[in-house]
Amino acid sequence: MEPLLVRACRREPVERTPVWFMRQAGRSLPQYREVRKRYGLFDIVRRPELCAEVTLQPVEAHGVDAAVMFTDIMFPVVGMGVDVELVENVGPVISQPIATRADVDRLRVTEPEESAPFILEAVRLVREQLAPERAVIGFCGGPFTVAGYLIEGKPSRDFANVKSMMYREPAVWHALMEKLADQFTRYVNGKVRAGADVIQVFDSWVGALSPPDYEEFVAPYSARILRSVEAPTIHFGTGTTALLVDMAEAGGDVIGLDWRIALDRGWALVGDDRGVQGNLDPAVLLGPWERTEAATRDILDRAAGRPGHVFNLGHGVVPDTDPAVLRRLTEYVHEATVEARV
Repeated sequence: MEPLLVRACRREPVERTPVWFMRQAGRSLPQYREVRKRYGLFDIVRRPELCAEVTLQPVEAHGVDAAVMFTDIMFPVVGMGVDVELVENVGPVISQPIATRADVDRLRVTEPEESAPFILEAVRLVREQLAPERAVIGFCGGPFTVAGYLIEGKPSRDFANVKSMMYREPAVWHALMEKLADQFTRYVNGKVRAGADVIQVFDSWVGALSPPDYEEFVAPYSARILRSVEAPTIHFGTGTTALLVDMAEAGGDVIGLDWRIALDRGWALVGDDRGVQGNLDPAVLLGPWERTEAATRDILDRAAGRPGHVFNLGHGVVPDTDPAVLRRLTEYVHEATVEARV
């Protein structure tokens, strides 16, 4: 039998709703924090055995239905020749931001076997050690989100430099997106060949765009990545209520919903031919269990047992989240959705 998450992504009938959490690998887990006392994030990623260990930690701790590979959305651009530093409490910082066509032309498109063989080996190790009913999730960043870091040089709220390039130098923008799409397509398909069962595209900050700008400047490149994958795909962003129809058209077997829209309303926008993932507010887990349970019950009621629902947060786990709450939440969703199907 294929993993539960795979079957749910295909909108097949499943025995219970699958659960996993974005940023489940690390952050809130004490055992991960112990590892980080000795290794940086990129150091962990470059050691396949250690990367596999960190990836598998939350599966055991939380009882979730999938292991999401421990890495960062910026890792593929390191292989392109970009100098990236992950700064604590800031995010990715680029030493030489992309500003000109010459900067784009210097970027190399590489095969993952050449630029990231250690990541592929970590995928193989996780798939070997994970129970067959649990999925391995590989991922890449969405082209807009990664381009945002490359152009701004660090996390941004308004993406002023990005939009300036889009509007003033569209040829440079499209050249950059072409290269990122090519690189990410090769990267995620390498992960599938290594054993990843599902691929998620994290276009976390694409909600900064208007629908017309998304359609012109982003959708073709996201579509190219998603179309290329010979495995179920999840297409995720935040602040995307106005973009859900366009994101569904761009592709993805499952469309991620953040907490800013009710799940049934989001599903109506996405369409009945797609699954949805989400969409509990991660901050709710910092409150009393009674509030978490009520919010989760509301999401499950709105999903109404329809095939294609993957339970997740609307974004990543907050670092101060109690791991015991994540375990309790997983068990609650499993028990509630098994009962609903009996």
